[in-house]
Amino acid sequence: MADIQKTPFVRDLASSDRKTRDKALESLTLFVRSRNDLTLADLLKLWKGLFFSPNIPRLHPQTGVYHSDRPLTQQALARALSYSLVPSLPHATLHRFLRAFWITIGRDFHSLDRLRLDKYLFLIRCYVGVAFEVLVKGNKASHGDGKKRKRDDAGKQDRGKKQKKQTETKPAAEDGETNADQDGKWADLEAYISIIEEGPLCPLNFHPDQPSKPVIDEQDPNSVPMPHGPDGLRYHIIDLWIDEVEKVLEFDGEDEGDRKIKGDVPMELILRPLEKLRSESPYKPVRTRAAEALEDDRLFEWGLRTRQVNEEDDGSEPEWGGFD
Repeated sequence: MADIQKTPFVRDLASSDRKTRDKALESLTLFVRSRNDLTLADLLKLWKGLFFSPNIPRLHPQTGVYHSDRPLTQQALARALSYSLVPSLPHATLHRFLRAFWITIGRDFHSLDRLRLDKYLFLIRCYVGVAFEVLVKGNKASHGDGKKRKRDDAGKQDRGKKQKKQTETKPAAEDGETNADQDGKWADLEAYISIIEEGPLCPLNFHPDQPSKPVIDEQDPNSVPMPHGPDGLRYHIIDLWIDEVEKVLEFDGEDEGDRKIKGDVPMELILRPLEKLRSESPYKPVRTRAAEALEDDRLFEWGLRTRQVNEEDDGSEPEWGGFD
């Protein structure tokens, strides 16, 4: 695993040829999916190769290896590395893979120049979005399917009208989820939110003395400190957080100004990183940016926030009473 950055599929992801990139992505996906023993240290080596593969310098004007010259190619690769790859990961690898991504971004974001910044900002947006896609929308779908299978299996076991009647009159709790199931339903989402709070949305700022390389414990390759990253990364995630959450939500009503979230999505948990930034960040610009995100009009439409109305303000201008 020491030379994982030099593997062909990592190198070929920087190719200007679409077929070569697609084949490399397929090889990468099969590799990660087939390995349940990948440690965080292994995935950090992989992400180091993936992070710098789009930055291979152009050795010749006609080679085209610097594929990021084309915005559509940039976006296609970002979507492939996120929406095509992450949902296919085994559960044992998912959180370590996401943690490795955020460690890499937090460590190397400050080294990006303005010519390469946009494509990485888009990749970050994709990773925020795909995490919600898997841990929120995907969790709701799999949980619903699980309940449906329980009902189907129960129906197949029923024999005769008497048994069918007994099945239909069973308490709803047996067919649905118990309190314990509900408590553990969002455990994966909470673990991911903790990664975000520990890393890119940590109230503590990037420190210039922070090690340039991740400190890996040889005895525990899954224990790697999370860098906090600079405020530029923090601002970007704050700005897109609500946008990406909205994409995975379902609503009971589509009337503008009155859309209630369907289901039991734990919005308090999802908004927790922004709340912590607003209350705990030592830097006023960060607190202000987080507060602005939490005052997004959509949060009021979804019933998560209530506008404070000043009773004394009735919309009319106060009458001037002259000089004192």
